[in-house]
Amino acid sequence: EDFTKPDRVVVGVRRAEVGELLRELYTPFLRTEHPFLVMSPESAEMTKYVANALLSTKISFINEVANICERLDADINDVRRGIGHDSRIGFAFLFPGVGYGGSCFPKDVRALAHLAKQNGVEPRILKCVDEVNTRQKDVLLGKIVRHFGDDLAGRTIAVWGLAFKPRTDDIREAPALVLIDGLLARGAKLVVHDPEAMENVRAKYGDRLVYSDTPPAALADADALAIVTEWSEFRNPDFDAMRAAMKTPIIFDGRNLYALHQMQQARFTYYSIGRAVVGG
Repeated sequence: EDFTKPDRVVVGVRRAEVGELLRELYTPFLRTEHPFLVMSPESAEMTKYVANALLSTKISFINEVANICERLDADINDVRRGIGHDSRIGFAFLFPGVGYGGSCFPKDVRALAHLAKQNGVEPRILKCVDEVNTRQKDVLLGKIVRHFGDDLAGRTIAVWGLAFKPRTDDIREAPALVLIDGLLARGAKLVVHDPEAMENVRAKYGDRLVYSDTPPAALADADALAIVTEWSEFRNPDFDAMRAAMKTPIIFDGRNLYALHQMQQARFTYYSIGRAVVGG
């Protein structure tokens, strides 16, 4: 989709005639009149880094605001709607959660910061973006530890979502790995499910985890459920069946999949990001 219907095509060239040749090659994919941008190789490389760094900045910014909202009894979903309807801001990439991962955003933020330092520019914002994201990956673990205590021996935690984002099996720098490591270190038994990333996680953790073929099966006798990746399969579960399967109906939602009133009606204890705790 990105290749056949791009927002824009950016090419870096040294000679104008090379740019024209590339324009001809890309013509079949430019029928939507999205721009074809010709610039120097240096500018093209910077464009790639800066685009990913800016998107990462938006994610870290909304996550930091979400953490502030929790302390002030504000609701990040309301705040997000309030700012998103400002045409200068919009909604894209302003979703609170447990941080970004994958192969592009972390690498490009750090690479741009490194380039800046190499060339005598102190990358203050870029460093903060990376630091905020690193801390945000611990937020869900912190909520679990504050609820149950630091010793989780004898506790069973179900984990829904292992990939760094939906519709991929990529677990590189995935927030779920930080959560898993923290829970295992505290003695918890983990039963995990992901629609696509199970084999990659199995290759990393082996028999230290229990692997569930379906989301409902992961909940059997669980003391709590942690949701780390916003797969569509997790958005409309049978809450009555979930309550019946779990030892205690507690959800730690790192992606704010459910409405607070929905959790109240379903009689769950519900922790999310940047919102009030339900039933806690």
